[in-house]
Amino acid sequence: MENDSLKMIKNQKLLDFEGAEVSWFVPLCNGDDAFLGDHDPIYKSNWKNTSRIVKIADKLGYKNILCPSSYQVGQDALTFASAIAPFVKNINLLTAIRCGEIHPPMLAKAIATLDHILKGKLTLNIISSDLPGTKLESEKRYARSKEVIEILKQSWTQDFINFKGEFYQINLSASPVKPYQQNGGPLLYFGGYSNAGVDLCAEYCDVYLMWPETENKLKELMNTIKTKASSYNRKISFGLRVHVIVRETEEEARAYAKNLISHIDIVKGNEIRNRSLDSKSLGVYRQKQMREISDKDHYVEDNLWTGIGLARSGCGAAIVGNPDQVLNKINRYMEMGIKAFIFSGYPHEKEANLFAKYVLPKIKTISLPEVYGRIPKKTPLTPLGNGMRN
Repeated sequence: MENDSLKMIKNQKLLDFEGAEVSWFVPLCNGDDAFLGDHDPIYKSNWKNTSRIVKIADKLGYKNILCPSSYQVGQDALTFASAIAPFVKNINLLTAIRCGEIHPPMLAKAIATLDHILKGKLTLNIISSDLPGTKLESEKRYARSKEVIEILKQSWTQDFINFKGEFYQINLSASPVKPYQQNGGPLLYFGGYSNAGVDLCAEYCDVYLMWPETENKLKELMNTIKTKASSYNRKISFGLRVHVIVRETEEEARAYAKNLISHIDIVKGNEIRNRSLDSKSLGVYRQKQMREISDKDHYVEDNLWTGIGLARSGCGAAIVGNPDQVLNKINRYMEMGIKAFIFSGYPHEKEANLFAKYVLPKIKTISLPEVYGRIPKKTPLTPLGNGMRN
């Protein structure tokens, strides 16, 4: 067994790398349109539209793609990820997992199956919001998520799952659920702002995902996470989920942003935000605070536009500008220590192409599962890999 100091040294080496994981977003939850607040049927969240976006992002050179989860609208993330898996060659799938929806051993089974199909091109977005039709206080939700993660980690790193908690009591062989990825299993990406959420991420997760805020606010948040992770003798990577609008000139980009919200009915926008399962979260509140201090054109600081939050919950701001301005903003984030980006735009296919044309080639891109050493050089000796048949 490694002592804590040795683990810290190895963890630090993992995080000392150049470049960033540049990801795109697949709108599984009905979140694609040419005009915010104006649902055009041609952008419906169906297999035809969303699978095309993933294939395009794969060809354009994005390293990962977020597959989000929602009950109210759209498609199921795990089912979609399994269906699209045979069609991707290079891109990872950042698949959302809402803790508690699936019995943990069967969730481990689903993850192991998908990880083998993808040959390790799988990352997981841990979600702790309420399960559809239920209501649980925040600390209880995170306590349940903690138990789910502990069970998953036992299944990935030990021979037996032996767990006794408040929500789950499980004693099983871990052999049937061994993933393709080694050295700890798939990476866990997590976004949460409450004290319980920050603690959960600091103790167990690999990438802390933030929504856009002013640079000073992001630095404060990152320092909080670093301090909390250090208390567990851990260091984690940081990621930013943000929209982007890039055009040849700043004037064109700002005009496009303004036009994007030209069809918004403010009352309808409020309804859209409020029906989300995370609409009452601290993260959503912080996005609202950012909008409130923005100028009359919805810019909170240079090239950071908050207009998107007028019509949607969650991530509510975009980097807006010409290619140099957008790249400079991203470089500033990278200098702060952000190593993963999940970009998106409206409509998603069009904006994925524009970002890939103007900005993506200028960024040194990496895949975090490769950096973390999770993907084996040969098919592992697992029951779903090259292990003995049970």
